[in-house]
Amino acid sequence: MQFIWKHIDDMVGKGLEWYVILELLAYISASLVPLALPLAVLLSSLMAFGNLGENYELIAFKSAGISLKRVLRPLSIFVVFLSIAAFLFANYLLPIANLKSRSLLYDVREQKPAMDLKPGIFSSELNDLTIRVGDKKPTEEGDRLYDIMIYDHSNDRGNRTVTLAEEGVMKLSSNKQFLELRLFNGRSYDEQPNKGADKDFVLARVEFEEDLIRTDLSEFRLNRTDEDLFKTNYKMLNIDQLTVAIDSLEKRLGVSISAYEENLEFSYSIFNKPKEEQNFEHSKETLIFDSIFTYMNGFEKERLYKTAANLARSAKSKSDAIIREKEIRDEAIRRHRIEWHRKYTLSFACIILFFIGAPLGAIIRKGGLGMPMVISVVFFLIYHMISITGEKMAKEGAMTSFEGMWLSAFILLPFGIYLTYKATTDSALLSADAYNSFFSKLFKKKGKGDTES
Repeated sequence: MQFIWKHIDDMVGKGLEWYVILELLAYISASLVPLALPLAVLLSSLMAFGNLGENYELIAFKSAGISLKRVLRPLSIFVVFLSIAAFLFANYLLPIANLKSRSLLYDVREQKPAMDLKPGIFSSELNDLTIRVGDKKPTEEGDRLYDIMIYDHSNDRGNRTVTLAEEGVMKLSSNKQFLELRLFNGRSYDEQPNKGADKDFVLARVEFEEDLIRTDLSEFRLNRTDEDLFKTNYKMLNIDQLTVAIDSLEKRLGVSISAYEENLEFSYSIFNKPKEEQNFEHSKETLIFDSIFTYMNGFEKERLYKTAANLARSAKSKSDAIIREKEIRDEAIRRHRIEWHRKYTLSFACIILFFIGAPLGAIIRKGGLGMPMVISVVFFLIYHMISITGEKMAKEGAMTSFEGMWLSAFILLPFGIYLTYKATTDSALLSADAYNSFFSKLFKKKGKGDTES
């Protein structure tokens, strides 16, 4: 729904076929799997073990000598396989879905709006034709038009070819390749330049009872762009391709910095040459710049000032350029590394959230869609906000890509281990009876103390 509202202006009014929109939504849905799968694992594990606890089935397991660890074991194996499948999906299928959705969305954006004539308004949506109708009524044979005016700009001569008609019928051809506009009871005016005079025009006037104008609709069809144009984007790459891309970006950055250093060194090469190359080998005295500068005349000093200022400005300009280039390339490298780590964080998130949801369900002993849904949404929001914060900090360079992308895992993993330990040791961590007993004992102690005093 967020995608639809965001791109509704790009899709409405362009005559797109239903299967094109369905295909686009399918690709976008595939890109939402990394967001939905961890939540699904959390909610399902919480509901399953909540139902087992609520119906006293976990107690039946324990009475039969089956511990919670043994109950968790087959589901843990299943979640591991699910995590492997999530990794394979993120590494191989998700880049293809991103490529298809990006390419198709670009084509939809570039698609021309569908032909829609509104009474009293000139429409130039058709190439070389500008049409205005006084009224339009839909019929079985097509749209019935009245008081028609058509300007033909096919020869790039301005508004010199005009067609007027009392009424007409507009419909698609049988193969839907052309738009047919059949006119009735009209006149056509065409001003043509006179070859004998520069400023004279010959007016050709033609009256007709019926005329047919046929326009090619190929420009209104969805033209698919070559997908290779989008393949270099980091979201369309798998782990191997991201590794190669990161290595290439780092090498290009190193080459740019090396070229900048060589260029800067060359600009000041006269000051960096060895003494034997400075033509001062016959002089045994130490050269002092101040002493040389003192004996210069005004013209030489001015020229020296200008040369120094030009070298400083050139060095500053080159430094600013290399800094901007380094920032751009560093950002690209960070984005590639973030996407590289994202392939693994999806799988690991499924495992972590399972070991949060399953023990939590066994502890609270509530099934259904009530309490499990609330708790799942709360934990998932915590996980999602931490993930977004870490990813944003990694993009900005405040954290490394590894730290930013694994921040949520580092925070929630100890919590999952703690909940699993509490659940397997029959802890009353979230038991309402335990809290009621604790507070009742606490208030009783306070009441006794007040009585004794």
